[in-house]
Amino acid sequence: MAKHSNAARKTDADALPAGASRRRAAHAAALDRLIHERIRLGIVSALAVSDSLTFNDLKALLKTSDGNLSVHARKLEEAQYVACTKSFAGRVPQTAYRLTAAGRRALERYLDHMEALIRATRVR
Repeated sequence: MAKHSNAARKTDADALPAGASRRRAAHAAALDRLIHERIRLGIVSALAVSDSLTFNDLKALLKTSDGNLSVHARKLEEAQYVACTKSFAGRVPQTAYRLTAAGRRALERYLDHMEALIRATRVR
């Protein structure tokens, strides 16, 4: 295994000149990593435009597996960004998700942040 010097461990932000490039790098570092992941962003985005969606609705919409959706939905639930309710449709168990107020605020902050990054990038 090769050893890496401290210089090799510099982040992308360290390699950028001062000014706008550093600001863009700082903005990127401050993104809400919980929402930034593709599946989780898909979940909160879909729930932002729906009152609620079932597990199967989300799975089909996001084209993902049961296990993948379950893991990501649980992370959002733990952060209290989404709420989960379990019920039965006849004898079939059904899981439904809805976006919480905290989740909506987090998505709005995330989108504001992304818009600022886009503006900063286009200013160049």
